[in-house]
Amino acid sequence: MFDLKRLCALALIVLGAACADPASDAFRFGLSGAPANLDPRFATDATSARINRLLYDRLVDFDDAFEPVPSLADWEQLSPTHYRFQLKTNDHPFHDGSVLTAYDVKATYDFILNPDNASPHRAPLAVIDRIAARNKTSLDFFLHRPEPLFPGYLVIGIVPARLIATHHPLHEHPVGSGPFSFLARPDETRLHLLRIRDRRRFEFITVPDPTVRTLKLMAGEIDMLQNDLPPELVDYLDKDRTLKVQRTSGTNFSYLGFNLEDAVTQQALVRRAIAHAINRQEIIQYVLDDAARPAQSLLPPEHWAGAQDLDPITYDPEQARTLLHQAGYSPEDPARIVYKTSSDPFRIRLATILQHQLQRVGIAVDLRSYDWGTFYGDIKAGRFQMYSLAWVGIQTPDIFDYVFHSESVPPHGANRGRFRSTRADAFIDLARAAPDLETKQRWYVQLQHHLADALPYVPLWYEDHIFIARREIEGFTMARDGNYDGLARIRRSSPDAS
Repeated sequence: MFDLKRLCALALIVLGAACADPASDAFRFGLSGAPANLDPRFATDATSARINRLLYDRLVDFDDAFEPVPSLADWEQLSPTHYRFQLKTNDHPFHDGSVLTAYDVKATYDFILNPDNASPHRAPLAVIDRIAARNKTSLDFFLHRPEPLFPGYLVIGIVPARLIATHHPLHEHPVGSGPFSFLARPDETRLHLLRIRDRRRFEFITVPDPTVRTLKLMAGEIDMLQNDLPPELVDYLDKDRTLKVQRTSGTNFSYLGFNLEDAVTQQALVRRAIAHAINRQEIIQYVLDDAARPAQSLLPPEHWAGAQDLDPITYDPEQARTLLHQAGYSPEDPARIVYKTSSDPFRIRLATILQHQLQRVGIAVDLRSYDWGTFYGDIKAGRFQMYSLAWVGIQTPDIFDYVFHSESVPPHGANRGRFRSTRADAFIDLARAAPDLETKQRWYVQLQHHLADALPYVPLWYEDHIFIARREIEGFTMARDGNYDGLARIRRSSPDAS
C-alpha cells in the first residue's frame, strides 16, 4: 500500500504550489524518467524512443498486426536483395525548413552502418550491403542476402544529412520532420516541444516519484501521464471525478535477466529454480491489480512469429528447492545473488516481492536499487548478476538476433547476459536466411522453445498500458506498444481552472 499520510502531506504542498502558479495553455505530460537521448541513431531507452517518434519521421511503421506499412515512403521489391523506396512527397520539411530527401535517408542509415560511429542499431541493419540514392525522392537498398522482413527494419528516425556532416549535437538540439518540433530543454527534468499543426506547446515534465507525479496530476500541474504508477494509485485516481483512466492490453515484455558468465547465474538449474519460485499469477492479481498477463516468450503469442504452444512456467517452490539441491546448494550454503533494479518505488516493491519469493526457496538475494542512469548503464556494461527490466515496442522477430545471438554481445547488440548457444545461433541464422515468412516463423517458434528450455531470461509478464488525464483532455488513442503518437490528436475541451 502507498503511504496515505504522505500523500495527504504532499498534497498540501503541491496543491498550494499549483494555486500560486497559474496553468499555462501548454499540454503537460508527466514522465517517470527523462529521455536519455534525443538522437534516434543512438536512443535505446523506451522514453527516448517514444519522444523521438514525435520528433522524427521514419520510412516504415507497423500496423496493429505487427506488419510493416509505409510511413514516409512506399516500397517495391525488385529482387530478393534489392528494395526500392519512393518518398511519398517531395516537399516534406525538416523543422529547420530544409526538405527531407532520399539523400537524408541514405546519410542516416550510412551513419548507423559505419562501425566507427558505434550506433546500437547497427547490428540488425548489417544485412544492408549498400544504399544508393537515385534522386531526391527515390533510393535503393541492396542487401547481402534475401530478407523478407527487411522493410520492417527501416524504423529509425531520419535526420538531415547536412547536420550529420557537421556533427550537429542532435541529442541536445534535435531536428527532425515529425509532428512535433524541439523548443527547449531548460534542464534534465523539462522538455518543451511544439505541435506543428496548431502551434500548441507540450511540456514533458520528469517527476520520478509516483506519489508526487499523482499529486501534480490531481492539482493540474500536469495534464496527463502514462504508466509507471502502482495499481493502488491508479485505483485512487480512478475515483477522482476530475480525471479519467484509459487501459489497453500491452506487449511490453517484463523479465529477469542474468549474467551467464557468473558462477551462480550461469547454472541452468539455478535459473530454472528461480523460474519455479516466482508466483506470477499472485503478483499479477494482487500487486499489478490484474493489469498484466503472464509471459512465456519475448514475443506475445498473437504476434505472427510468436510461439502459441509454449508450456506455461508453473509456480512450484518444491521443484525449485529440488533444482537448487541438484545444483549443490543447501539452506546452510545457499545460492547468493545480487539483484539490481531501478529506484522507482513500484519497481523496488516488485523486486522486494521477488526477493522474498526467491528467499523462501533458499536463494539469498541482495537487492540493490539505483537511479535509472546508473542502473541502465550497469546493465548495458554487463555489471550485474541478475536484474529486472522490460523490452518495449518490439515489432519484428529480429529482436532475437539482437538479444540472444552470440555475436550480439555489446557493443554489437544487446546480448548483455553473454548468452552463448550454438542451437540458438543456428535457429536465428536459419530464420535470418529463410526465403519467406512461413519458413521464418517455423524457425522462430523452434528458437522460442529452445529459449524456454535454456532460460537466458525468466519471462514474467506483459504489462497493460494505463493513460490517466484531466477530464478536459480528449482524443488520446492508446497504442499497444505504449507510444505517444496519440498526442498528435489530443485537444482540451475547456480551459483549465486553477
